[in-house]
Amino acid sequence: QVYVTETGGGSVQAGGSLTLSCEILGTTFTRYCMGWFRRVGGKEREGVARIEKDARPFYTDSVQGRFTISHDNDKNTVSLQMRDLKPEDSGMYYCQEILCSSWYSAFNNWDKGTQVTVSS
Repeated sequence: QVYVTETGGGSVQAGGSLTLSCEILGTTFTRYCMGWFRRVGGKEREGVARIEKDARPFYTDSVQGRFTISHDNDKNTVSLQMRDLKPEDSGMYYCQEILCSSWYSAFNNWDKGTQVTVSS
C-alpha cells in the first residue's frame, strides 16, 4: 500500500489557480497508478484526475482542460495543477493509489486530504 500526504489547498476566487501536491512516502511512485479525488460535503468521493504508470493522464469531464496531473520522480510527488477554478471545484481533495486503468481506489484508507475553497 502507498502512504501519502496531501498539501497545497487553500481559498481562491473563481478563475484563480492552485497546485496540490501529493508526497508518496516510503516507496517509488513509478510502481503505482495514482489518482486525485475530491469530496464535496457529504457526497461520495469522486475521481478527478489519474495518472498511469506510463504517465498517461486522464481527467473527469468537469475538469478536462483546466486541471493537469503530473508526477515528479525526483521528488516522489504527484501534483495537480488547477486553473480557472470554479465554485463547484470546492471540496476536500485526496490523493490515493488506484487500480490501473480505472477510477477505483486500491485501498479504502485515506489521508486527511487538503481543502480547496473557491468563492464566486
